[in-house]
Amino acid sequence: MWRHVAANAITFLMVGLFLVGGLIIWGKSQYDMPGPLSQAVCVQVESGSNMRRVSQNLAQQGAVSSSAIFRIGADYEEKTSQLKAGSFLVEPGASMQEIVDVITRGGASTCGTEIVYRVGVNRVSVQVRELDPATNTFAELAQFDQGAEETPAAYTQTRDKADVRFRVAVAEGVTSWQVVNALNGVDIMEGNVAAVPAEGSLAPDSYEVRKGDDRAALIARMEAAQETLLAAAWEARAEDLPVETPEDLLILASIIEKETGVAEERRQVASVFVNRLNQGMRLQTDPTVIYGITKGEGVLGRGLRRSELRGETPYNTYVIPALPPTPIANPGRASLMAAAQPDETLYIFFVADGTGGHAFAVTLDEHNRNVAAWRRIEAEQGAAAAGNASTGGNN
Repeated sequence: MWRHVAANAITFLMVGLFLVGGLIIWGKSQYDMPGPLSQAVCVQVESGSNMRRVSQNLAQQGAVSSSAIFRIGADYEEKTSQLKAGSFLVEPGASMQEIVDVITRGGASTCGTEIVYRVGVNRVSVQVRELDPATNTFAELAQFDQGAEETPAAYTQTRDKADVRFRVAVAEGVTSWQVVNALNGVDIMEGNVAAVPAEGSLAPDSYEVRKGDDRAALIARMEAAQETLLAAAWEARAEDLPVETPEDLLILASIIEKETGVAEERRQVASVFVNRLNQGMRLQTDPTVIYGITKGEGVLGRGLRRSELRGETPYNTYVIPALPPTPIANPGRASLMAAAQPDETLYIFFVADGTGGHAFAVTLDEHNRNVAAWRRIEAEQGAAAAGNASTGGNN
């Protein structure tokens, strides 16, 4: 009798183990297989939340087929304690394993509502926008100039939400003074920047920030990023460049940055300056003269005077036969690489061509023809503007 009972017990145990094993295999397949989402959703993980609450939210949005399997899988991978606060985009068909990775990896939020403080060359603006996960496009809720007398309600209401994302976007070609001045107006940040950083030392980029972040700490991040970019450009530089130090390369890159906003012609512009330096010619570039006047504190807002083009200043490259003593702006990665690896051309002249780019020339005669063409375009544009003004802009 006891032998029979023992045999039945062993049978039941084996069946139980088989069922448990099958259940584990089934659960693992459910955890790894593509999920039920037909279109992307934005999952918000609030600070102090837990995996149970998040799994229930995911189930309600139709992102996972079982909140229990989701939690068990996260526990098995030892990621439950790694949950990060933020707003995260979950792509269509994402598996539970992929979703767990997204919400525990950390880093910048990838969806939801964000406020972007844009530091541009000509203006500093604040943009409030929200990502539509279904179309992966942003809808603008508000945009206004920093320091405006009236702040849109969309900004003040969004700013105080727990799940909003903040970024400071620094454009290529802004000066260090402009960056510091703009950061002082970012009302979610704290602390003071003791002094304006060296010109050219800040990397233009988009930086994620949080409420209460220290302004000086953000400046330090920008400086570290620029050091890395400059080191990489210096390491990759062409052998015969007429620059002796990384600082010289940074100065050259800053001039390239201010001379053109067309990505495709940066290396051509770089070749002009390199050719001029190699031939002992003056660079004769307006942005350096302008920097000598403004010291990077805002824009000139007018054309250069003849007296300013003739004035002997360290930044007047119509007078000095070399690079100016410092950068004239903060160049981005592309301009640094253009300075390090310019095109091989014979160009020593360029002038605006009316399309936003430039016409390049090897000889003075060719350059003079390009200048004459540009003057005609300027005259036509001036006449068109005057006509529109006289008619109120109506056709």
